[in-house]
Amino acid sequence: MTDFPLTLAQYREAYASGALTPAQAVREVYRRIAAHDDPAVFLALRPEAEVAAEAADLPRGPLHGIPVAVKDNIDVAGLPTTCACPDYARLATQDAAVVARLRQAGALIIGKTNLDQFATGLVGMRSPYGVPRNTLDPALVPGGSSSGSAVAVAAGLVPLALGTDTAGSGRVPAGLNNIVGLKPTLGALSTRGVVPACRTLDCVSVFALTAADAFVGFSALAGFDAADPFSRPVPVGRPGPHPRRIGVPDAASRRFAGDALSEAAFDAALADLEALGATLVPVDLTPFFTAAALLYDGPWVAERWEAIRGFITASPEALHPVTRAITERATAFSAADAFAGRYRLAELRRATEPVWQGIDALCVPTFPRPQTVAALAADPIGPNAELGTYTNFVNLLDLCALSVPSRPRADGRPAGLTLIAPAGRDAALIALGDALHRAGGTPMGATGAP
Repeated sequence: MTDFPLTLAQYREAYASGALTPAQAVREVYRRIAAHDDPAVFLALRPEAEVAAEAADLPRGPLHGIPVAVKDNIDVAGLPTTCACPDYARLATQDAAVVARLRQAGALIIGKTNLDQFATGLVGMRSPYGVPRNTLDPALVPGGSSSGSAVAVAAGLVPLALGTDTAGSGRVPAGLNNIVGLKPTLGALSTRGVVPACRTLDCVSVFALTAADAFVGFSALAGFDAADPFSRPVPVGRPGPHPRRIGVPDAASRRFAGDALSEAAFDAALADLEALGATLVPVDLTPFFTAAALLYDGPWVAERWEAIRGFITASPEALHPVTRAITERATAFSAADAFAGRYRLAELRRATEPVWQGIDALCVPTFPRPQTVAALAADPIGPNAELGTYTNFVNLLDLCALSVPSRPRADGRPAGLTLIAPAGRDAALIALGDALHRAGGTPMGATGAP
C-alpha cells in the first residue's frame, strides 16, 4: 500500500473514510515486518490470523485499530516474557495493566520487542537474540534498553510502541532513531505486570513518530492502579501553549565528550527555541549530574539485583556477561548504604528545587553524541554510561521528560533533544516538543516522511 498510514491521525482518517479497515491494516503491518528483514526487532509475534480476527470487533476507544508493539519485559497474555534471557522465559497468563488498557482503548497488540537484557543498558546490544539495526545508520547502536520498540516505530512497522524507562531507556533509543519518546511521570502508568529493573524508578514509556501521537498513547494508558503499590494519581492534562522560560545547560554543564558536531547541532536547536519565542536561562546542572551518579555508582544498583535475585542466584551463568557484571555490583552495598543513598538523593532533590522557580522546562541533549557498534564492541561500559549523561537523573529526581528529534549533525547523524519538567507536567512538554520537531525539519524516524 503506497499510502499506508504512519501516524495515529492518518490511521483515524483512513478508517473514517473507509479507505482502510483494521483487518487490512493488520495484513499490511505483518507484510512490512516480514519485508523489514531484521529478525532482532521482534522476539515474538502474535499469529496474524488471531490479530486479524480481533480487528473485526474492536472497542471504539482512542487507539481503535492502532497496531502496537510491546517491549518484552511487559507481559502480554499468551506470549512469552523473556527479558532477553532465554533461561528466564515464561509464558504470560495475563496482560500487564498497561496492555489491558491498550486493549480497552481498541489497540491491536502485534508482538514483543527486543531489549537490553533485563532492561539494563542504553545501547540495545546486550541481548542474546541479536542487535536491532539502527534505522538511520547501521554503524550506530540502536539505543536501549527499549531497542526493538524504538526500531519498530522508526521503521514505520507500527505507529506506537511501549518501552520502559529507568535511566533513559525510553529516550535514548528514540533520539538515536529520530522518533519521539515520552517518559511519563513516575506512577502515572501502572507497572503491574512489568518485570522491574529498579522498581522505585521504573516507568512504562511511549514511542511514536510525533509528540501528539505519544501523548494520545500516554493519555489512553494513564490512570491510578490500586493494585500497583507504586501507582499514584497523576493528572493527564491537555497540551497547551508551550512553556517560554527554558533552562539550558550553562557553559560548565555542557557535556559533548569533545564532539563538535553534536555541540553545533545543539546550538542550532537552541536557535530554534529562541525563534519559537523561548527565553533561554542558563542552568548549573551540577546537582543533577551528582544525582545521576547515584544510579549505577550508588546503592540503586541493588534494586536490579533484588528484581531478579532468585534467578541470578540460581543461574548466574544464564545472564549476558555485561548484565551480570553490572547487577552483581549490588553485593558491594549494605542496607546502611541504601539509606545513605536515600538521604543523599533527598538533599539533591532539595538542591534542584529552586531551578524550577526560574524556568518552565529544561532542554538538554538526549545524549552527548551518538555511539557506534564498534565503540561498544571495544568497550561495553564506557560509551553506555556516556549515553546516560542527560537521562540518568530524571527518574531519580521525579521528573517527566520528552525526547524529540531535532536538527541532525552536519554529518547527518542524529542529535536529539529532551525536554524535562517536574512531575505531573507531561502535557506541558508536548506543544514545544512538536514545534521543535517541526522546526528542525527532521523526518519521522527512517520513513522519510516529514
